[in-house]
Amino acid sequence: MPLISLEELGMSDFKTSFLDKLANKAASSRKRIVLPESDDERILKAAADILQKGVADLVLLGDQDTVQARASALGLDLSAAEIVSLDDAEKLARYTAKLVELRAHKGMDEAKAKETLKDISFFGTMMIACGDADGMVSGAAHTTAHTIRPALQVIKTQPGVKLVSGAFLMVFDDHCDVYSDCAVTISPDAEQLADIAVVSAQTAAQFGLEPKVAMLSYSTIDSGSGPLVDLVRDATAKAQAAAPEVAIDGPLQFDAAVVESVAAQKAPQSPVAGHANTFIFPDLNAGNITYKAVQRTSGALAVGPILQGLNAPVNDLSRGATVDDIINTIIITAIQAQG
Repeated sequence: MPLISLEELGMSDFKTSFLDKLANKAASSRKRIVLPESDDERILKAAADILQKGVADLVLLGDQDTVQARASALGLDLSAAEIVSLDDAEKLARYTAKLVELRAHKGMDEAKAKETLKDISFFGTMMIACGDADGMVSGAAHTTAHTIRPALQVIKTQPGVKLVSGAFLMVFDDHCDVYSDCAVTISPDAEQLADIAVVSAQTAAQFGLEPKVAMLSYSTIDSGSGPLVDLVRDATAKAQAAAPEVAIDGPLQFDAAVVESVAAQKAPQSPVAGHANTFIFPDLNAGNITYKAVQRTSGALAVGPILQGLNAPVNDLSRGATVDDIINTIIITAIQAQG
């Protein structure tokens, strides 16, 4: 699920300003992001751009001579990046010991740990676990599962968060919204949907929005009944109880969530209806279809997926990602790492 390339759309002043604000926010407290796929030309080009702008500090995994030779051939300056070999004896010893400590209950021993750390995603994840990096961006040449599985096993979810979900920042010509979950959880139950709502509100706040969370359904408030509506109604109550300081309401139809005149008719007492900026879809079908439909028909810039709920940020790229996609994802990851 790639970000749309900036070359594919006419950038409005708002979009340009929004992306500039994200870059400035990342640069204000630079974090250390590891990029495991240094053999990918797109990764090297994105890394050079990030370093030139001073947005984040970067670690590239790979052989130093090979990476530097490739960068030189491409005319890239990667001198500010740290290049770390998977054979680095000091790091390998620390990461092996830490992985055994974290996974001993699953039968991990020293031999298995050393073998596991030959995998670039595991090595990059252990850099985070051992404090040598603040976040990771991978997936340009590997599957989503390959990127995320080590994070789920080692970094795990934040206290009180039960699952990882995927949000998109939808950047329009005059505003930005959060759509979630559009990437991970296929058919959430009420507790999971509530969890997604709460962490999505945190994501909205992290990227400069005052979250107004709409729990979406084909029915608004109490106008409908049945298991699908009941699911959203139950999830809304659980989310409100978990985060009473956040404006969360539902069930809401999309028009009631965003159009003031419709909200006045259908949900006049709602603190969210007509003003929502964070949209929680009832399942992955609805979320993924909607974000792609909006992206492709409205010209919105879809930034993501942003993985939510982990103790430290690990974000996945599409294998079709452009250089701009990778740059955006590194910036997003650096902001997440700021907390």
